Amino acid sequence: MSVSTLDCVTAFTPQDPVLHLLRRATFGPTPASEAELRKLGAVAWLDRQLAPATIDDAACAKLLTRYPMANLDIAGVRAKVKAGAMKSGGWDAMQQLGSAAVARAAWSNRQLLEVMVDMWSNHLNVTCPSSDVWDSRGAYDSLIRRHALGTFADLLKASATSPAMLSYLDNRSSTKAKPNENYARELMELHTVGLIYTEADVKDAARLLTGLTVDKTTGLYKFDATQHATGAVTILGWRHDNATAGGGEAAALAFVDMLAQHPATAERVARKLCVRFVSDDPPAALVQQLREVYLQQKSAIAPVLRALFTSPEFAASVGAKVRTPLEDLIGTVRRLGLQPEASGTEGVRALYNYLVAAGHAPMRWAPPNGYPDVAAAWTAPSGLLIRWNAHLNLAAGWYPKQLVRPASMLATLVPTLPATHGTFLDALATRLVGQPLQAAHSAALLGFLNKSASSPLKATDPAVAGRLPHLIALILDSPYYLAR
Repeated sequence: MSVSTLDCVTAFTPQDPVLHLLRRATFGPTPASEAELRKLGAVAWLDRQLAPATIDDAACAKLLTRYPMANLDIAGVRAKVKAGAMKSGGWDAMQQLGSAAVARAAWSNRQLLEVMVDMWSNHLNVTCPSSDVWDSRGAYDSLIRRHALGTFADLLKASATSPAMLSYLDNRSSTKAKPNENYARELMELHTVGLIYTEADVKDAARLLTGLTVDKTTGLYKFDATQHATGAVTILGWRHDNATAGGGEAAALAFVDMLAQHPATAERVARKLCVRFVSDDPPAALVQQLREVYLQQKSAIAPVLRALFTSPEFAASVGAKVRTPLEDLIGTVRRLGLQPEASGTEGVRALYNYLVAAGHAPMRWAPPNGYPDVAAAWTAPSGLLIRWNAHLNLAAGWYPKQLVRPASMLATLVPTLPATHGTFLDALATRLVGQPLQAAHSAALLGFLNKSASSPLKATDPAVAGRLPHLIALILDSPYYLAR
């Protein structure tokens, strides 16, 4: 995105710090989340979100029971497939997992957890659906969810011993006779220190990681000492004797732990969090501050997030990020008060399919680097057109029809009918984007209605009847909503 375009978006973004925090730390504000944050204050609200187990999420948990294969462990998925319980076998498990991710983003009360699961799923990407992980991708999602607000060291070691990652990046086939360098390289380049390694580092890392594999019978992780390459290694200045095959697993995990605690990893994680939550080109001082917190707290993520969200740089970053297609669609669902159908999964699946068309369905990015998180990747005209169509379809209830709409969309968005078209438009925009539109933009929408700001408003007027969905969509199509 160009500087001029970003300045344009920033100019249309409300400065309210409550809405700013909700736009970044959740998948989009709702009246309930806004009321909660205003009542608790930012610090208490963050503390609550950083302790997700304390947040009642029973309604979302009930919804997730419609995706019984999404959270099964490897043995569970294999048993279901063997029993012929699912029409498409392992593909059903992966499809359910994608839909469950959309449902959680839209309706979980543990919003910061869901945002962080999405971020780590990209940072430690394992593509889904993919034939290599048909039985293990759900377990990998559970792993990320378990460690998303813990320490990065624990998350990285869990990833390094997960069948999904070992399959996706080929370490399961890496042997002492033929070490495979794929995982070793991406572990350093993408997951941790970045491009500071040498080819010698890659070769030693690949040798050290041999033996971390997947049992061919059960599909579970195992360490195979017979395939571990012994011998001293030196990687990024870190040395290990790696003297015995039996000690190979401990040596490999010590290496992974070293990477997690490395200063270059601290800076990389700090920068990635700043890009996610602050701006595409984050302030260097904030990155360095968060790097130090990460190192002092031994890779604990929650203290880093607290420091980020309470920083003056975060407060000053209003409008400096642009919504991705995922954030756009889910934010629309949340703003319009749409709910999942009473039973079945077709409505949520339709939302997932929207994201497939937009190129941003959860976990679906094919390369190992995960989805990009900068505006330049998501502001092409074709992608915006998909979003604009979704805004109107969702506002009008045309598609997906299965989602439950408020009894009155008008009363939900503007509970008290104003006296004039101008004040109505101000109220509608404030509900949707946090502030009234600028005078020229309000005038353009009023022109669409063939009305002026002072035109009296009746309950039968098109603005609040037949053309209401179009007004909603046009506001959501604008730069006022594009920023997050």
